[in-house]
Amino acid sequence: VQLQASGGGSVQAGDSLRLSCTESRRTVSNNGMAWFRQGPGKEREFVAGVNWRGGGTGYADSVKGRFTISRDFGKSALYLQMDKLKPEDTALYYCAAARKSFYSSRQSDYAYWGQGTQVTVSS
Repeated sequence: VQLQASGGGSVQAGDSLRLSCTESRRTVSNNGMAWFRQGPGKEREFVAGVNWRGGGTGYADSVKGRFTISRDFGKSALYLQMDKLKPEDTALYYCAAARKSFYSSRQSDYAYWGQGTQVTVSS
């Protein structure tokens, strides 16, 4: 399984970005998926997750109300819409597919990881 993340870039505070994660073989359609991030000098942390049916989502408190996770089963894609970006959102963002049908905030619950896409937010 190969997850391909894209959409990162350098933006100003208050701007928006949409990250995408695709999986060409559609082998994770029944898996929960999530976005994690690792900022400079920080450990990787959970950002947002979505269940396999898209019916349940969850967010880290730091992004709640600003970020929206979604998935398109037809395109086997996962998205993260990021609005009102802040400098503290600067990080390498990873998409991940869980071992089960539901997302989790624990990294050990994820079997597959994308390569990461860099988001840099300047003030």
